[in-house]
Order: sequence, then C-alpha cells, then structure tokens
Amino acid sequence: MVSKIVGWLVLVPLCAVLIVFALANRQFVIVNFNPFASVDQLAAPGYGVPLFVVLYLVLLIGVLLGGIATWFAQGHHRQRERHWRREANHLTSELSALRKSQGQPATSPTADVDDLLELR
Repeated sequence: MVSKIVGWLVLVPLCAVLIVFALANRQFVIVNFNPFASVDQLAAPGYGVPLFVVLYLVLLIGVLLGGIATWFAQGHHRQRERHWRREANHLTSELSALRKSQGQPATSPTADVDDLLELR
C-alpha cells in the first residue's frame, strides 16, 4: 500500500510537470536530418512539428534504446537462470523417481527442497 502511495506521489507531479512543459513548448519547429542543407532550405515554408513532440519522441527513443541495451547486457544472467532452473527440474524429477522406486510416499516439491536444506 505504501508503494502505491509513493508511486502516486511521484507520478502525479511528474505528469503535471510534463503537461506544463508540453503547454509551454507549443511552438512549431522544422525537423531536418540533413546536416548539409543550406540555410535557404531550412527557412523555406513548410510543415512544422511542435517542439514538445520532438522532445518526447527523443526521450521515448532513448528509453527504448536503453531498455534494449540492458536486455542484451543481461542475456548471460537469463541464460544462467534457465540452466539452473532446468537442473533443478531434472533433480526434482530424479528425486521423485528414486522415491517412487523405493516405495516412499510422494511429497510436495517444496517439502523436498525443505528436506534437502534441513529447514524443518
């Protein structure tokens, strides 16, 4: 519950700041991806885009690229976790097969872990 309240206390002012920023930066700008364009081409009349749209798109692209980079950087952690999860599933099935062959009653998988770790 506290995390929801803190989330609201952070998100509501952040959204308000973003809305105020968008309202304050409504002037149109010309977006050009050609760094070698002449000044005459830049000053030519045409369609513009509001400045806040340009800034929000750049922010969104930055967040997406950062997320993709983080996902690739953490690939070896996910691979290791998949390996150990397969190993745990294999050992659990092997343990249940051994118990079944010895005639012991089947227990829940968490009880197996607890017994192995001697937590009970």
